[in-house]
Amino acid sequence: MLDQGAPPQSRTPSGPPSPGLGARLMRRKPVERLVAEGGQGEGGTLRRSLGLWQLTMISIGATLGTGIFVVLGEAVPKAGPAVTLSFVIAGLTALFSALSYAELAGTIPVSGSSYSYAYATMGELIAWICGWCLVLEYGVSVAAVAVGWGEYLNELLDGTIGVTIPDALSAPPGDGGVFNLPALIVVLLAMAFLLGGAKESARANTIMVVVKIAALLMFCAIGVQGFRSGNYEHFMPLGMAGVSAAGATLFFSYIGFDAASTAGEEAKNAQRDLPRAIMLSLVIVTALYVVVAAVAVGAMPWQGFGDSEAALSGIMKDVTGQTVWGTLLAAGAVIAIASVVLTVLYGQTRILFAMSRDGLVPKVFSRVHPKTGAPRANTVIVSLFCGVLAAAIPLGQLADATSIGTLFAFALVNIAVVVLRRTRPEMDRTFRVPLSPLLPVLGFAFCVWMMCSLSAVTWVVFGVWMAVGLVFYFSYGHRRSKLASPGSPAIADTAAIPEK
Repeated sequence: MLDQGAPPQSRTPSGPPSPGLGARLMRRKPVERLVAEGGQGEGGTLRRSLGLWQLTMISIGATLGTGIFVVLGEAVPKAGPAVTLSFVIAGLTALFSALSYAELAGTIPVSGSSYSYAYATMGELIAWICGWCLVLEYGVSVAAVAVGWGEYLNELLDGTIGVTIPDALSAPPGDGGVFNLPALIVVLLAMAFLLGGAKESARANTIMVVVKIAALLMFCAIGVQGFRSGNYEHFMPLGMAGVSAAGATLFFSYIGFDAASTAGEEAKNAQRDLPRAIMLSLVIVTALYVVVAAVAVGAMPWQGFGDSEAALSGIMKDVTGQTVWGTLLAAGAVIAIASVVLTVLYGQTRILFAMSRDGLVPKVFSRVHPKTGAPRANTVIVSLFCGVLAAAIPLGQLADATSIGTLFAFALVNIAVVVLRRTRPEMDRTFRVPLSPLLPVLGFAFCVWMMCSLSAVTWVVFGVWMAVGLVFYFSYGHRRSKLASPGSPAIADTAAIPEK
């Protein structure tokens, strides 16, 4: 018989005590549940319609164009002619992470990309931080790329009809503009394609990818005619610090293979095709980046790159003495950048789709339209946000903010591979990182090194973004998480959960 005078806390509880805060933050979503929920949304399911070719084109579409058409003018003044080495370093860093992505994409073929991988291996809090980084990475990347679209559009308009959009409406604030209207327009065009569904968007992207590869090959064929070896005499004028700083800025150009991994729930055979698409696209893009950058610096002194985001078009005019070639390249760049906006915006919507399905963000982001099989409300909300951001923020700040979010997410993916190998060694893996854990550890180290090369302002912005994300998580996502509901299967560290 219980002592009626005993304090309440000494009485026998009616059931097992609730897990503590630490255990709730470390709860992991089982891989089997992640895969079983693939494609399921509010009111409908995503359609599996993408094969290896479409996945590879999505990866190339999200990658090829950004670093070479837009950010080259930002990176060359930091590294000089050694910007080619910056592309190699950024590509090598991306390669280590791409190997980890390829293994996880084949093992956990779902839409959430590194967010889902972290949820299965490191717990809900780390998954949220990763997902919040991806929101920064993708959302700001769309805006950063869209900012550079207006300058190439003006090059095209000037070369065809002799009319340009005034700087007040075609340049970002801080660079002589008031509101970057072309940046908003290209995001809204991408939104229109995405609302039609993944298959239709992939078809349009494939056409655009072919056009921009042709445009870059044309640039190489013509630009090499103006090559001057003297432009490489002082190869590394700003030292290795400049090379790594440029590499960190350029790294956000390599998020394409991450975009391919977000298509895991719309791929016909995700476990087979995603690893292949990731590796194939990275090799193609890195080779093109290095070759085009080498030709560009050889054709124009590195000091001249800081004046224009449409540097390649200007080089074509200088080499040929004619405007027609620069106009053709500008047309290719307009299509190339639109392709990047389309595919990166696609990736952003699918990551929010996965986070919404887990309850960490509002349900509206996982609502699927029954006719198109696309998350329409998600697409409209994200597009409007990114479009306004693109129209109002300068390019350089956007590019660096994207880079730090990308590098942080990639660092977590390299850790996730090692953790999953140790916790679930029996799982079938269609691709395995060679020399694991050495290569994932190197990938993690490279990401941290490049993060340290970014400016203090970028770190402050990143810190503020993380703080805002944690406030949102603890006030909304932590309480509404699907794993928080009674009876929901989850994996947690037993040491953190009291015994029954």
